[in-house]
Amino acid sequence: MYRAIDSVLERKVAVKLLSERHARDEDAHARFRREALSAARLSGAPHVITVFDVGEHGAQPYIVMEYLEGGSVFDRLREGRVPPALALEWLDQAGQALDRAHADGIVHRDVKPANLLLDRDGTLVVSDFGIASTSGFDTLTLPGTVLGTAGYLSPEQARGEPATAASDRYGLGVVAFELLTDRRPFEGETAATEAFAHVTAPVPSAELIEPELPDGVDEVLRRALAKSPADRPESCAELVADLRDTFKNAEATTRVLPAVTATGAATGPVRARAVHRLRRRRTKTVVVGAFILALTGLGLAALLGSLLDADEGAQRTTRPPASTATQTRPPTTITETTTATETTPPTTEPAPPTTTPTTTATTPSTTAPADGVTLNNEGFALMQDGDYAGALLLLERAVAALSGSGSIGEAYASYNLAFTRRALGQCDGVLSLLERSEEIQGKRREIDRLYRQASKDCGDG
Repeated sequence: MYRAIDSVLERKVAVKLLSERHARDEDAHARFRREALSAARLSGAPHVITVFDVGEHGAQPYIVMEYLEGGSVFDRLREGRVPPALALEWLDQAGQALDRAHADGIVHRDVKPANLLLDRDGTLVVSDFGIASTSGFDTLTLPGTVLGTAGYLSPEQARGEPATAASDRYGLGVVAFELLTDRRPFEGETAATEAFAHVTAPVPSAELIEPELPDGVDEVLRRALAKSPADRPESCAELVADLRDTFKNAEATTRVLPAVTATGAATGPVRARAVHRLRRRRTKTVVVGAFILALTGLGLAALLGSLLDADEGAQRTTRPPASTATQTRPPTTITETTTATETTPPTTEPAPPTTTPTTTATTPSTTAPADGVTLNNEGFALMQDGDYAGALLLLERAVAALSGSGSIGEAYASYNLAFTRRALGQCDGVLSLLERSEEIQGKRREIDRLYRQASKDCGDG
């Protein structure tokens, strides 16, 4: 991709030129021509990149497009989580472009932040229809061929099945999850593990990752990221509207309380936080961790094998992983239990394994005692059920078994035990457990948050 000057109209343009190596590949050449056709068909539609010209320079085809000076959503995410209002606006604009493409029989197949460009004013434009599937051209994609980026790949694409408009809506759902939480739902150390997680893993709770999100966001995102295309929203507009509704409903539950005249109480209006009232105990669970799983099924194994090959030397648009451990990692789980008593939900969550650390950390060991991993998994299951008392002994045994291994398993067990002890009102060793978890994984926002809360509650305990 080059920035150039249109000498006739004296304007900046972006020129996408197929490399010489790919220009010699007939399939790549055909896909590039198809991008030009797809983009040209949509050119001028709201929030779709405008194509000015197509042609060939020697044997290399090129596309001349509008140049956008605002970078991409991917660039913006590298600066941190965006405000929810801006996230919803971007999702709405991307959704408009995708719904228009789908109405014209075009499936993008690679919806991701790097392909969502921004102009100088922050308006979003969808670009890069390089692997778009246009009606009448599907024969260019052979059965079992995987095109797309693993972090945003729908389950059906990961299985090598044809992509549909529902696949694009899944990709937009992943983008929505990332915009609202500053992380992808299934971050993994390799493209293969991340793709496999899209096929097999449950959708984690965005509301626990980012406690400021309103109730209802999880339900919307779970539907957008449903494994079956038939269970997803029927349009991008529907997905965005459902998300907007959750934020509007949250605003409606925030109310102004009348002045209180009791001694020592406030004498003026008080802005109250929205409080969750439940008639029964509710448990929210988030599972994070890399999915280094046994690959079963010949087709999926072959697919993930190709993704593993693609990992080597490939330019990734994903954030760097925190480590290169290849062990089976026990998931780390936080459970929030709410009773009829009005309480403020806990704001802690497990440390994700694949966010880039901001401080130097020890390299985690690739092995961990199997019995310690098993004990941590059993404790994790009890934490899911809200049984912290039952989880306590198992997690203490897990930490004892994993102590000194330097493995991710030890990091997770240490965090789980610290969280469980604090949930039970215990301070013994909580801070040192969190320090050990951070020593292995590197600095994590979630560990810092729990550490500050525990320091306040327990002092130096």
